[in-house]
Amino acid sequence: MVNYREILRLSNDPQNGQRSIAAALHCSRDTIREVRVAAEKAGVSWPLDDTVTNEMLKRILFPEKSTAETLYTQPDYPYIHKELARPGVNLTLLWTEYCRRCENDGTTPYMYTQFCEKYRQWARITKATMRIQHKPGDAMQVDWAGNTLDIYDPVTGDVSKAYLFVAVLPCSCYAYAEACDDMKLENWLLCHAHAYSYFGGVTRLLIPDNLKTGVTKNTRYETVLNRSYQELAEHYDTAIVPARVEHPKDKPLAEGTVKFASTWILAALRDRRFFSIREAQEAVAEKLEELNDRPFKKREGCRRSAFLTEEQEFMKPLPTAAYEPAVWPPDITVGPDYLVFDGMNKYSVPFDLIGEKVNLRLTKNAVEVFYRGTRVAMHARHRTVLRDPVVKPEHMTPEHRKYLNYNESEFTSWGSSVGEHTASVVRYFLTSGKETEQGYKACASITRLADRYGAARLENACERLLAFTSTPSIRTLSTILKNGQDKVATPKKPEVPKANTRHGITRGAAYFRKGGSSK
Repeated sequence: MVNYREILRLSNDPQNGQRSIAAALHCSRDTIREVRVAAEKAGVSWPLDDTVTNEMLKRILFPEKSTAETLYTQPDYPYIHKELARPGVNLTLLWTEYCRRCENDGTTPYMYTQFCEKYRQWARITKATMRIQHKPGDAMQVDWAGNTLDIYDPVTGDVSKAYLFVAVLPCSCYAYAEACDDMKLENWLLCHAHAYSYFGGVTRLLIPDNLKTGVTKNTRYETVLNRSYQELAEHYDTAIVPARVEHPKDKPLAEGTVKFASTWILAALRDRRFFSIREAQEAVAEKLEELNDRPFKKREGCRRSAFLTEEQEFMKPLPTAAYEPAVWPPDITVGPDYLVFDGMNKYSVPFDLIGEKVNLRLTKNAVEVFYRGTRVAMHARHRTVLRDPVVKPEHMTPEHRKYLNYNESEFTSWGSSVGEHTASVVRYFLTSGKETEQGYKACASITRLADRYGAARLENACERLLAFTSTPSIRTLSTILKNGQDKVATPKKPEVPKANTRHGITRGAAYFRKGGSSK
């Protein structure tokens, strides 16, 4: 029998010609040439698996040489392999189409089992699909299912979608599935945490698709992960290795489990009406247990038993601290009001960061602000819309902080500390309006005058002001200080002599001299 394996092995070396191969294997050059042409046509190349025999190669390369094979029409294996890559196509559909073509041509087709077996032999020999051997507890593959569940609003009847997250351990095919109301980053991260809790351990590798919620950039030269996704990997001490772009076969178990889950979870629930995401999640959890307990077709046991016996002991333990997902929005430039926005409410940062770019780290209960890698502010996060921003006094400018402390007792106490006349002016400002708050602006102005001119000059100016008016104003007080009138002694009123009641005539003798004139 012709040694097809050796012909292909020696032909793989370009230095070996037909003559030298024929001499080494004791066959004709025509045979060498025929084997080379047939191998190229069938897509067979060296190296081959050890399980591939010369008999198998003969059936693939020269099916017409076997009398039994000539009774049947050979399928187009490259066409079958190419069509299987298309969505929804399987071997049953392709065999049905193959039988229809044979019937039209008047030829005999293979039965379904032979059809599948011969395709698998061809795929194994040509290495059309690279087999990946999975180590227990080594990797977890994750993806979103393409199909959804309908959630009905019990009041309005509006329909929203519930999306299915799927995680699978490739070694045992043990799966986890969860329904979510959206596919945003927070749900994506939480589903990972729930999957690890369901499995009771952590894998060495995490293999996602190239969705933007997890992978910022994945090129030939570098992979850039979302900062929140990287934090999850650090918390669970795992490494994220995204699948190549447009290469779903890098995570075939996830792709297959997604299809399997779409059938045995989503399709199984197609006739049920859900009125909340919670109902959908409970139903998905029930179907998940059925899926993991469903027996394998080609080996003993089920996904759960395979996980418990083959994989569970090899997984790394869960971290002691619970995971809290954090979202990092794009960089924010601090505005003049020294506030940052988390999408719902505004929170303060130190006022000296106005105009600078800062990073926000948002968790369920906290808002953290980072500047050049250093945390500069932290607030308790509010999950409802507030009327006013959340501001800490230490973040405010000195002027704003001072304004925040404005009140009647503070102004009264300050006026008394300056002097009696200043206290009188402050008291007038606080009581001249209908409410005390109406006098806060004037009181704040008088404190600024004290900072500018000093407490002593202010006290003198208030004394001079009260000497000629009972309704003081900031404008007049400011004018006195500006012109320096507070430095001039306040004129005293002339003293009126006391009347002498001991004499009846008080005008004196000079008044009556020379006709009543006192001159």
